[in-house]
Amino acid sequence: MTEAEVIVIGSGPAGLGAATALARAGRRVLVLEREAQAGGIPRHCGHYPFGMREFHRLLRGPDYAARLRDTALSAGVTIRTCTTATALRPGGVVEITDDAGPATLTAKAVLLATGVREASRAARLIGGEKPGGVLSTGALQGMVYLNHQRPFRQPVILGTELVAFSALLTCRHAGIRPLAMIEPESRITTRSPVRWLAAALRVPILLHSEITAIHGRTRVDGVTLATPAGPRDLPADGVIVSGGFRPDVALLQGSHLQIDPGSGGPVIDRWGRLSDPAYFACGNLLRGVETAGWCWSEGQRTAQAILAALQGQLPKPDGSRLVLAHPALRLAVPQLIGAGASGGPYDSLQVRLDRPAKGQLRLMQDGRILAATRIDSLPERRLSLALPSTFGPGPLTLTIAETP
Repeated sequence: MTEAEVIVIGSGPAGLGAATALARAGRRVLVLEREAQAGGIPRHCGHYPFGMREFHRLLRGPDYAARLRDTALSAGVTIRTCTTATALRPGGVVEITDDAGPATLTAKAVLLATGVREASRAARLIGGEKPGGVLSTGALQGMVYLNHQRPFRQPVILGTELVAFSALLTCRHAGIRPLAMIEPESRITTRSPVRWLAAALRVPILLHSEITAIHGRTRVDGVTLATPAGPRDLPADGVIVSGGFRPDVALLQGSHLQIDPGSGGPVIDRWGRLSDPAYFACGNLLRGVETAGWCWSEGQRTAQAILAALQGQLPKPDGSRLVLAHPALRLAVPQLIGAGASGGPYDSLQVRLDRPAKGQLRLMQDGRILAATRIDSLPERRLSLALPSTFGPGPLTLTIAETP
């Protein structure tokens, strides 16, 4: 390919979903992937369920990733693996490097779909020694499914997000028996029905508990927990540090594009455009973790906005910056909402909390409630608030009227 109309950076479900839709619409699309194989995180997830939304059948993660990749290639998408984007310049200019050395590519539109990273042990401020055997969920899945290794036999799992239960399935596949799942809050983070998986595998969930220290010199040989009953030691030989997802914005840092301090991802408007309208974003780069199917669907919708942009059909970039006016609110996407604007892939605010909150989530303007919904939620759970089709100019405020 000598010239692409659209460059997509990242080949997970969001990036490949968007690339496929764009290619089917007759556009020349180039996908850049730094790994040796396209498909994103699902390549490491050797379990079900993937694919119901996209292909109307249940697939294992690697099979789902291969199906996404093959579908994109069949639609006419060009995928360049082992290619790293190193810089983003104004107007859709992307600097890259690969085995042939550095190069510069230009496109009419660039879609960023670089996904997320899990928070490390250091980011969680867990004390103790620094032995081997402390892994993120992604690292565990890579070792088990790609390298066919069993890094430990009886770890503990920190966190109860959906990905922590994915780690349970990975452990079951490898013959690993976790001693416990550790959750600092009073409830599990993901939806309650998922806890049946832990019960079925006989893994206790310890609520109101935290890991305060990890012991061992070369390998983990135990952990200390803070629990409501006092300190407790467990003879774990590994720690799975799950969740705590944050957008992978290494490429955005140092660029001319605005980053939202709340989400850690790029600032976007209702059409997924960044502060430079040649750039768009979708998927978990925007707000931390969502399911593969959600990201694929978001990629498909963002592709429609890119097609409209290529045809000159989008309104001019504008809009008021959304103000978060409650301490429990961590992020809301999109961050820019134009007065009277309607349509676009982001017709609802996607909201995440910093702490548990119960009450009414409200979108306000000039003291008036434009939209509202009841919430009773923990951090990292999916919250949404439908945006009104019309409203006046001026700043918008998102707040929570809490109830006891």
